[in-house]
Amino acid sequence: SLDQSSAVKIERIISHGHASPASGWYDQEENEWIILLKGRAIICFEDTNLRKTKEIKLETGCYLNIPAHSRHRVKWTEPDTETIWLAVYY
Repeated sequence: SLDQSSAVKIERIISHGHASPASGWYDQEENEWIILLKGRAIICFEDTNLRKTKEIKLETGCYLNIPAHSRHRVKWTEPDTETIWLAVYY
């Protein structure tokens, strides 16, 4: 992590063609704000009420706030270039 306190944690994440396992949903205790500093990615959110997933496509400069306990996973990042994320957990 780049910095951390009792209330906030800031991380830089670098991906190369990364995807979460199909069964690997993140379900975090804290909120997460992310910005894509470089690259492209697709994040899926689970909608248990509708029994389906919602995909969000991100490009350089896109940001997203993920509320705590929103089940999500990385479906895809570009395989031929670095995807660089800045994540703030609060």
